[in-house]
Amino acid sequence: MPIERHRVNQEQIEANTERSTPHAQISNSDDAFCIRRWMLGVERWVFSLFYIGMTIFLGCGFAAKYREGGGNFSVPLQWALGLQRLKLDAIWLELLPATNDLAADEARIQHFQSQLRTHGLAGRYCLLYQKPASDTHDLDNIRCIGISKRELLDRLGGPNVLLNLAYSIHPPLLLKFERRIFCDLDPSEIFYWMTKLEMGQSYHHEFWTIGLNVHGSDCRLPKPVVPPTGRRLQWNTFYPLVDTKLYRPQRRPNTQKFTTVGQWYWSGAVEVAGKFPDLSKKFAFEPYLDLPSHIPEARFELAMNIDAEDPERERLQRRGWKIVDPHRVAGAPTAYRRYLASAVAEFTAIKGVDVAWRTGWISDRAAAFLALGRPVITEDTGAERYLPAENGFSFIRDVDEAKAAIRGVARDWPLLSKQARRCAVEVFDSVKNLRKILDF
Repeated sequence: MPIERHRVNQEQIEANTERSTPHAQISNSDDAFCIRRWMLGVERWVFSLFYIGMTIFLGCGFAAKYREGGGNFSVPLQWALGLQRLKLDAIWLELLPATNDLAADEARIQHFQSQLRTHGLAGRYCLLYQKPASDTHDLDNIRCIGISKRELLDRLGGPNVLLNLAYSIHPPLLLKFERRIFCDLDPSEIFYWMTKLEMGQSYHHEFWTIGLNVHGSDCRLPKPVVPPTGRRLQWNTFYPLVDTKLYRPQRRPNTQKFTTVGQWYWSGAVEVAGKFPDLSKKFAFEPYLDLPSHIPEARFELAMNIDAEDPERERLQRRGWKIVDPHRVAGAPTAYRRYLASAVAEFTAIKGVDVAWRTGWISDRAAAFLALGRPVITEDTGAERYLPAENGFSFIRDVDEAKAAIRGVARDWPLLSKQARRCAVEVFDSVKNLRKILDF
């Protein structure tokens, strides 16, 4: 099947955006609406025929290695469940580099298999256990767990597509896939490092990002090119995925808890104006640490990896923040969903570079909160213009706006909860975004 057949031209992008964006203008006529629905149904039926006999591979390299991270595992899980809802022949392709601890590796393998069984994906995966670990991904040095290497090769010999999350799958294995789609989940770091290193820009046919503002006039993201031609990459945008059949609205909690889940410290780096700013949550939250004293009726909690002996824990607790262990409260996807639902809303601060560069980034965690009917209070990255007017978000720029947003959630929670859920279904649903990416 020729690759050119799958190229996404500008007309297709605009058409996909129009049909999948909830606030796109449509005719007020009932007849016109019915005709439009019928035409979309026919179009999807035609595309479903096109995908018969084709394997859709979901390439990931960060779920199995971090078995305590329920939120981390939940990211590719939304994609896999969306592909399942589309009734496509999909295989989760998970790379697991070997470590020096074979017992720990075996525990990671068993945990990965257990989670897929739990979510109805048994038999729909191939875990690539790579020993020794290497940035070069060669099937000769990989043991296939799940589907056999023979079946994997057979599928690679037929029509196939790879959704390569965050450049998880590298050459030479990468080059065996027919249609290779780069799916960026962290635009500030990916775009920056693409200007410094080979990050897959030479090996993919299409490039998709959750940097919703990548084409905005105020976006300051670096401009990666394809070496050695210097051709600038053409980026398409999608929304962070959430399976709205798995994440369903939950009743309002009894406590006014605002929380988020993440890493307090962060070792990632990008250069901004000749400097490498601190990208950690520790730095990002600093302007907001006095919120508990300003709004004592609310409870502020952080599910962050902060050791018991770390002075940061005591400092945060003195200022009114409760610290919980994310491995304990959100160590698996089910626990992660339960923990998010225990809050009335998410409150979080994000990497300053996403704000400064106006990337339009929104987290997958925010999409999950919305699907549960939980409003989200987060910093403004330029994403708001790509959302419907009533979206469940409060985008903030300083502590005064944060205080107003928190009080607004307490006052208007039923309305904001409904708006959050509606936005998740209309905008962030995994099926809608996969249709857009796959042109299905």
